[in-house]
Amino acid sequence: MASQPSVVFELAKEWLRLDKDQGTKVEIQNLLDQGDVVELRKRLDPTFGTAGLRAKVQAGFARMNCLTVIQTSQGLAEHIIVREVNKRQLKAVVGYDGRYDSRRFAELAAAAFLAKGFTVIWFRTVVHTPLVPFAVRTQKADVGIMITASHNPKDDNGYKVYGSNACQINSPEDSAIAQSIMANLKPITWDVSQVQLLEDSLDRIREDYVEQVARTVQFKDSVSPVVYTPMHGVGLDFFLHVMHRLLPLQPGHRTLGGDGIEGHPTIKVVSQQAYPDPDFSTVAYPNPEESAALDLAKLEADRHGLKIVIANDPDADRFAVAQKLSDGTWYQFKGDEVGDLLGSYIFTKWKRNHPPTTSSPLMITSAVSSQMLAAIGKQEGFHVQETLTGFKWIGNKALEAGAEALFGYEEALGYMLPNIVHDKDGISAACLFLEACSEWKRLPYDVLQGLYGTYGFFETMNTYWKSPNVELTKAVFEEIRMNPTLILDYLASSTQCRIRDALSGIDTGTPDGLSSLPCLSDNMMITLWLSNNADLQEGVRLTIRASGTEPKIKVYVESQSPVSSSRARTGALLALRAMRQTWFNKPELQMEAKYEAVTSNSLDSASPSIRVPSVRRDS
Repeated sequence: MASQPSVVFELAKEWLRLDKDQGTKVEIQNLLDQGDVVELRKRLDPTFGTAGLRAKVQAGFARMNCLTVIQTSQGLAEHIIVREVNKRQLKAVVGYDGRYDSRRFAELAAAAFLAKGFTVIWFRTVVHTPLVPFAVRTQKADVGIMITASHNPKDDNGYKVYGSNACQINSPEDSAIAQSIMANLKPITWDVSQVQLLEDSLDRIREDYVEQVARTVQFKDSVSPVVYTPMHGVGLDFFLHVMHRLLPLQPGHRTLGGDGIEGHPTIKVVSQQAYPDPDFSTVAYPNPEESAALDLAKLEADRHGLKIVIANDPDADRFAVAQKLSDGTWYQFKGDEVGDLLGSYIFTKWKRNHPPTTSSPLMITSAVSSQMLAAIGKQEGFHVQETLTGFKWIGNKALEAGAEALFGYEEALGYMLPNIVHDKDGISAACLFLEACSEWKRLPYDVLQGLYGTYGFFETMNTYWKSPNVELTKAVFEEIRMNPTLILDYLASSTQCRIRDALSGIDTGTPDGLSSLPCLSDNMMITLWLSNNADLQEGVRLTIRASGTEPKIKVYVESQSPVSSSRARTGALLALRAMRQTWFNKPELQMEAKYEAVTSNSLDSASPSIRVPSVRRDS
C-alpha cells in the first residue's frame, strides 16, 4: 500500500512518465498540483484480483484506463509465454461489451497481445461475456479477455481473464499474473492499427455457439410468448440468433427487430432497453436482481397480457425471471429459486435418457447458495457439491468432474450448462428456462410451490452490513471466530451449532474436523448451522462473508421447514435478529435498510405471520 506521501508522489510521477493518454494524464497532474494525497493514494495503489480488474474508468494504477489495460495485457501475455514450454503459436481471444471505452480498451489489449507475438481472435462488435470462454475452448486458445463490468454502475469497466481451460483464472495463478504485470509496466505499444486489420471471427464463432446451445435445448412443444429485456446490454442479438435456431419461423412469417436483426414472435422485447446504452438510461442500476430494473419489462408484459418476464444483465451472463400471479401482483424469483427450478428440470431430462443403473450425475453450487437443490438431489438421486463463491470455482469444479457435471449455479443469478461453457451464461439459461416452461404445462411459480411441497420449504434472506474500513471487518470476523456460539445466547438453550471457517479450514461437522472447501489466506467466510431448536424448524444456516469488491460484510441466511414457508421465514428472522444483537451490534456497522426495521421488532416465534420485505410465497 502506498501510504507515505512521498511514495504517492513518486507513483504519480511514474504515471505521468508512462501514460500517453492526455485525458488521464491531466487527471493525475491536476491531483498532483493540488497535493491531494488521499485521492492519489486511492487511484495509484494497483490491484489484480482472481478474475482480473474491475474499477471506475479514471486515471491511476488502481483504475480502469488505457495504461492499466496495456500493462495488464502485456504482463499477462508474458506470463503465458514464460509458462509455455513448447514453442508454438499462442492465441488470445479478445471481446468487449457496450460500455463506455470498452472497444478502445479491447483494441489496446489486442494490440499488446499482437506485439507479444500472439494470434488474436477478434470480434468486430460487442459480444456477450460467455462467448469469450466458449471461443477459448473451441478455438483452443491460451487465454481469453473480456472487457466488461457486467451489471456494475455506468462509470465502471473491467478486464476479465479466462485461462486456457476456458475457466476464469483462479488462485494461485492470479498472484503469478500480478507479479508478471508488475515486472512489465512500460507499455510496449499504443498503436492499434494492426487490430483494425484483423479478421472478424464473430459470425463463425457465434454460429458454433448457437449450434451448441441447440444440442442442449430442444423445444418439443410450443412456447408461450414472454417479455425479454437485455437491460441496455448485448444480449438481444445472441438471444434472437439462438431462438431462430430453436424455433424457426414459418415461411412468410417475419417480424423485424432493430439493427437488421429479425425478431421472433415468442419474444416481446422491451424496446427502450433493447440495445447497448452505456448510460443505462432507464434504470438506476443495470442489475436484474433489483426489482425496479424490471419495471419497464413488467409494463410491457401488462400491455401484451403476458405473465412471464425474463431478463439478462448488460453482458448477458446472468438471467432473471418474474411472473405475474393470479392476484395481479408480480413475483420476482430469487436466484436460488431459479437454480432449483432449472436443476430439478435438468435432472428430469437426464433420467429420460439414462437407465437406473447409471452412476449419479453431479450439480455444483456455491457455499452461499440454497441447500434446497441438495435436498432434491438426496431424494431423487443426484449429487450436489459446494465450492467457494464465484464461477472461477464452480467452473473449475465442473471441469474436474467432466461429463458427470450437469449444472452449476450461484444465488446471484448465475447458471452454467457445462457442455456449453464453464461459466455462467444468461442466454443458454434463458433458453433452457423456456424449454422447461413449455414442458411443465404450468407456470413456474406453481412448479416452485410443488417443489416446496415435496422437498420442504426453504427461505433465504440475504443482506449486508456496510463496514467503514477493513480493520473493523477483520475485527468482526475475529470476534465470530473467537466466540462463534455467542449467538446461542439469543436463541433457545437446546440449539446446537456447527461451525465452518473457510480461513482456518476447520469444520466441526466433519469426521476429521476439516472443511472440504479450499482454504485461502484472504478468505473471510464463516458458516454456522443452527439446529435442534423447535423455533428454527429443520435448522438455519448462516454464512458471513467479507465482500471482495465492496465495503460490505455480506450475510446469507437460510431456514428450512417441513411445514410452511412462513415457519421457515420465522426461523430465518430469529437467526438474523440474533446476529444483529451479537456480532453486528456496533454502531459503525450499517445494516441494509429493508431488513433493519424488521429485525428491530420483537418476534413472536409462535406466530409465523411476520412481514418481510420483497418476500412472497404460498404456504
